[in-house]
Amino acid sequence: MDRARFVTHKGKQIFTMDCKDASLEEMNQVIEECIRQVRNQPEKSVLTLTIAGGSSFGGETISKLKDLARDNTPYVKAGAVVGVTGLYKVVFNAVSMFSKRRFHLYDTVEEAMDFLADYSD
Repeated sequence: MDRARFVTHKGKQIFTMDCKDASLEEMNQVIEECIRQVRNQPEKSVLTLTIAGGSSFGGETISKLKDLARDNTPYVKAGAVVGVTGLYKVVFNAVSMFSKRRFHLYDTVEEAMDFLADYSD
């Protein structure tokens, strides 16, 4: 699936979830693909990038995103998010608080990818 996959940036593998302008069906596919791929990785090894904005979502999708962030926590080393504005800030804050995960917010995909590629504990 093109919207949810590992990409290489500066020699580092980054799991990218492109949720920008996604339909509800596409959002569900992204979530399922993320579960499948991220949870097959060693603990604290995955760098994630979520590209938000313009997507359709409702309460069920928000709940799935909360569960996804919470249940992926053991596998994620660092996470970055791009495109969090307006209503997305409300959703993002809910997901972040529920999952007790820290996400790094960036204005551009390139900035987020550079941060993740250079990230060290």
